[in-house]
Amino acid sequence: MVIKFTSNVVNPPVTIYMGVDKVENEELIRYGWPEDVWFHVDKLSSAHVYLRLTPGMTIDTIPEELLTDCCQLVKQNSIEGCKLNNVAIVYTMWSNLKKTGDMAVGQVGFFNNKAVKHTVVEKKCNEIVNRLEKTKWKGDIDYKEEKDARDARERQKLKKIELERKEREKKEILAKEQQKRVQSYADVDWDDAPTRNDEDAGNLSDDFM
Repeated sequence: MVIKFTSNVVNPPVTIYMGVDKVENEELIRYGWPEDVWFHVDKLSSAHVYLRLTPGMTIDTIPEELLTDCCQLVKQNSIEGCKLNNVAIVYTMWSNLKKTGDMAVGQVGFFNNKAVKHTVVEKKCNEIVNRLEKTKWKGDIDYKEEKDARDARERQKLKKIELERKEREKKEILAKEQQKRVQSYADVDWDDAPTRNDEDAGNLSDDFM
């Protein structure tokens, strides 16, 4: 079961989601999307919160208000962190999460520690938490099916882009060939002698007298 929230501090609104427990977090780790950003309270137990980036948005361009929403939500869902001020938050792209067989359920590491970002939540903001809670949705999701559908859509997009690229290259080649023909007078038939005006009876001046 997953819990989803909608943040309306950006347009279009974005989805923030998290697992209900550490077992559910395993599914999220396994079937996350490349555009997902993972949030967690640093060095404390907390929910695994994910932000699904919209097209054009990167982890470096997350608007401040949206980043605050995610941090407040992960802080709220930490048994220890929700009681503290100045809580450190870590976040990174889903693709940077590392899971090995010797790790406990719900535990993760990182492939690249330099790709992990840090921020601090100074205090709990009930206004933000309450706003997000009003958008809360909880339900069962087939994570694999959802991920497969996402990947299929991406393959179709890439296929379309590739076809458009090939069509564009084809037109460019034809245009260059046309330009070469013009420059080399390839379309001129040099063996066809030009017609003299005095050989065309229809142009004789006597016909107009």
